Amino acid sequence: MKKLLLLCFLFLGITTVSNAQMHAASKPEEKAMELQKKLKLTDPQCKKIAAIYTASSAKFDKIKAENKGDNTKMLVAIEPLRTSTIKQIKGVLTPAQGAKYDALVKGAKDSGGNGWSDGWSAPK
Repeated sequence: MKKLLLLCFLFLGITTVSNAQMHAASKPEEKAMELQKKLKLTDPQCKKIAAIYTASSAKFDKIKAENKGDNTKMLVAIEPLRTSTIKQIKGVLTPAQGAKYDALVKGAKDSGGNGWSDGWSAPK
């Protein structure tokens, strides 16, 4: 009985970790669609934000490859990218949407996890 319970918890843990990894690696279009739901974006706004996320994702992948996964170097290298991405997204949003977006990014940063910022945390 103990072994069965242990196996159940092990399976649950593995499932949770794999789902967390899949969510963090979502496609730029999916991130833009989720943002569209939260901020009530228009279709043109959503397309522009998807393009911003796509370009930022490509730049992030380049930084990651250049730093060979060294998190310390990557954190320094992606800070300007984070700031630029947030600025570009806010440029597409209305003032009301921008305020909601700031709250989403701040909430993700405060909770210490990925979320609406998805690695594009609020500038310091």
